[in-house]
Amino acid sequence: MVHMFSFQDEEDLFMVVDLLLGGDLRFHLQKKVGFNEQTVKLYICELVLALDYLQRSHIIHRDIKPDNILLDEHGHVHITDFNVATILQGSETVSSMAGTKPYMAPEVFVSFVDGGVGYSFAVDWWALGITAYELLHGSRPFEIRSSTAAAEVLCIIHSQQLHFSCIWSPGMKHLIRSLLTRDPSSRPSSLSEVQASPYLADVDWDAVLQKSVSPGFVPNKRRLNCDPTFELEEMILESRPLHKKKKRLAKSRNQPSNPLPTHVQRSLDSLAEDFIAFNREKMKPQRRSVSDKPAANKHCEGQNNSNMMMMKMMKKHSSSELH
Repeated sequence: MVHMFSFQDEEDLFMVVDLLLGGDLRFHLQKKVGFNEQTVKLYICELVLALDYLQRSHIIHRDIKPDNILLDEHGHVHITDFNVATILQGSETVSSMAGTKPYMAPEVFVSFVDGGVGYSFAVDWWALGITAYELLHGSRPFEIRSSTAAAEVLCIIHSQQLHFSCIWSPGMKHLIRSLLTRDPSSRPSSLSEVQASPYLADVDWDAVLQKSVSPGFVPNKRRLNCDPTFELEEMILESRPLHKKKKRLAKSRNQPSNPLPTHVQRSLDSLAEDFIAFNREKMKPQRRSVSDKPAANKHCEGQNNSNMMMMKMMKKHSSSELH
């Protein structure tokens, strides 16, 4: 579970999450890390538990892919980037086009092209199948790009056959094939349905949940597991971003502000009650002057000065005796 809290200043809302030093799976794929089957099997199990948690919370992530799966320093996976996630209640469905095309389930495109009934949680489990295949094979099962038209994507998914490596176990092939079932009603889309796979019969799910199963791949702790030119682009382009922000805020304070409509201001005031502005000055330890020191400290200082003078006199006396 990722722990999070937030704070804000006059301009920005800051969200603080756990520091995950292992990088994302896309970075390691680009570095040609060869994930073996046992490692990918554990990833699938951990992601299945994560998707089950999201589903019980009525959340569809809609963008499961290696880029959005982070590793901690021990090699366990964590889902991130909920920018296009949405909430579903009961039997509701979604019809909007959202996600990354090579990982999007066919029912998303059907809904967009033909105005179908929409889609639900099963799209995340399709994306899990695409991700598992890519981690093992190094490339995705379907030749789909972000520029590929929606109708063409449907044609590729329904016409192109899945090809599996001969070194993969039959159980892994069957699991990935089931996750990539075109019909969402036949696709395993829950924890219990995935657990029913004979390939996962030997999995200790409680141990997986507690992260007590050691991953087969542990990121190198001695290097930065990301591309800084991509991850820190803002910081590189602007050497002192906070310095400019300080000037910008000072300028905005001096400019007369236009009053907002009453109903908008009332809504903002209600939101402000839940977010207290962070004041870093109040967090700084207060420096005490010499006069603020307790009397006991003054007494100790007097004793220390007397002791130092006594030691100097003894040292001088002993040196005169030697001569």
